[in-house]
Amino acid sequence: MEAVLNRPPADPAARGAASAAIPLRPRLPEWLKVQLPTSSAFTRTRTLLEDLKLHTVCESAKCPNHWECWSKGTATFMIAGDRCTRACRFCAVDTSKPLPLEADEPQRVAEATRRMGLRHVVITAVARDDLADGGAEHFQKTIAAVRALNPGIIIEVLVPDFLDKEWAIDLVLAAKPQIYNHNLETVRRLTPSVRHRATYDRSLSVLAKAKERSGGSLHTKSGLMLGLGEQRDEVLQAMRDLRAAKCDILTLGQYLQPTLQHLPVTEFVKPAVFADLKERAEEMGFIHVASGPLVRSSYHADEFSPASAS
Repeated sequence: MEAVLNRPPADPAARGAASAAIPLRPRLPEWLKVQLPTSSAFTRTRTLLEDLKLHTVCESAKCPNHWECWSKGTATFMIAGDRCTRACRFCAVDTSKPLPLEADEPQRVAEATRRMGLRHVVITAVARDDLADGGAEHFQKTIAAVRALNPGIIIEVLVPDFLDKEWAIDLVLAAKPQIYNHNLETVRRLTPSVRHRATYDRSLSVLAKAKERSGGSLHTKSGLMLGLGEQRDEVLQAMRDLRAAKCDILTLGQYLQPTLQHLPVTEFVKPAVFADLKERAEEMGFIHVASGPLVRSSYHADEFSPASAS
């Protein structure tokens, strides 16, 4: 979970000299250090996921919170495999040729939510640009399976952009998730260097279409990573752009470099900055804002209740 600020030089000899002079893994600031729990619930969650042969974004994306979440008996399920067709420079999920979809995966996810007794589940997926619908129908089947086995559960989906295909977005909406999440990830200026194949305006369009085509029956959500070199005014503009797309819920968190091959962290943003941005976001009209160094898209997602916001 540590971030790496410095890339090693290409030349091996220079790399050795540099590593002697510059630490490749500097100490994290105190506000980013977490206590690893020793709860038996962590082992139970891991065993359940292994038993049902399920992937989680917690592991695949090297989330720093997965120890805490698994110890509380929660997880974010990642469907459609663990191989992504995109190579975003911030993401630790493997990029390679995907395997065929597993027809029984929706039922396995549903069974996991039943065994875990979840009241709020987050379902995400790798980008599947190899599929005509980008995996939208698989989302639809998974939502339906989860709801059939868990009546009353709140279902949040964290979806790829489906290349902004309206009919693909409609497939997910037809299953009626309560929360439709698609992350903007970063500010407009940095998007080309951070997100492979994705575009800033396409992501805004996806969120706007989800809100409009659902008839306003669901809440839309998005998130931004800080610490990639963005400026404060750019973050505020991204927040305004999200509100213009009728986005309801916002998450703001610290980017942490998962490996040396990924983008370096340019800044460890202080908690006070996150607190200030939360205030600005609420002033803009977001109905729920989670903002802090360790915040991720689905971290403490169940703290937002669609019923209370209606």
